[in-house]
Amino acid sequence: MLFAEWTMTSLSENGVFWFVSLFCVVAAYIDGTQLKVPNAITFPMIIAGWMYSSVAYGMAGDGWYMGLLWSIGGTAVGLACLYPFYAIGGMGGGDVKMLAAVGAWVHSSITISAFFLSAFIGGLMAVLMIVFSKSATKHYYQFFGILNEIVAVKDPEKLSEMAAARKHTMHLLPYGIPIAIGTILHFAWIGRLF
Repeated sequence: MLFAEWTMTSLSENGVFWFVSLFCVVAAYIDGTQLKVPNAITFPMIIAGWMYSSVAYGMAGDGWYMGLLWSIGGTAVGLACLYPFYAIGGMGGGDVKMLAAVGAWVHSSITISAFFLSAFIGGLMAVLMIVFSKSATKHYYQFFGILNEIVAVKDPEKLSEMAAARKHTMHLLPYGIPIAIGTILHFAWIGRLF
């Protein structure tokens, strides 16, 4: 009886976080198998987040428009966190929209924290990929070559073209996976999954 009560209470209080976690798992799986997060799941998730926040705030008496503003703000934060990396060809647009979708549901501050944890996990995964590929020297020179390009070129369009040209020579990290892991771990850390 106590477990059933705890489960129902947890789901009612934390249902949004469980739903966003499920979305993250699905998006990460697709990214891991297809190296893209499709618009078919990110755009509906963003719009549904805007609608949910509007309704939830409206029902709480805070005004539907406040919920919509908070949700759009979270979406913008999710976009802003990853867009610079997308602009220079460092990741796909689906990853950016995935974090924007998270922001639409859980708003700005949680999205920022999830981004930082995701970045840490993504960096760790990249290092492990390099170590296990047994081509650390090649990646070392690639990393500093890319860093030098960013400092020297500074034009996002040119950097994106250069990134596209070398894409076939690199081990690609499906960044939806670190976004999912970082987001879900952050939800657990703040006690929203239990």
